Amino acid sequence: MQYCIVTTTTYSKEEAIKITKEVLNKKLAACVQCSEIESSYFWEGKIEHNLEYKLDFKTSKEKAKELIDFIKSIHSYKVPEIIVTPIIDGNIEYFKWIDESIK
Repeated sequence: MQYCIVTTTTYSKEEAIKITKEVLNKKLAACVQCSEIESSYFWEGKIEHNLEYKLDFKTSKEKAKELIDFIKSIHSYKVPEIIVTPIIDGNIEYFKWIDESIK
């Protein structure tokens, strides 16, 4: 099986926690890491600077599309950042744990 990290950002810790809980309850990811970040980006013709919360979901490549669709369905952003990064190598025992957690 192949594994990946699906990343998104949210505007509040409350939304980050809500998305995290729902994703884990649906077994779309085995683990989620949340970090407070500062983001700068173009939006609607101007530069924005905001505090956001970055979520990194550890999951299988097989579950990634379903996870992306779910995040889009509950996210408050009009155009949420959702990026998939493949994992090319790592701890086999950790990957086995991911498999068991998302069954």
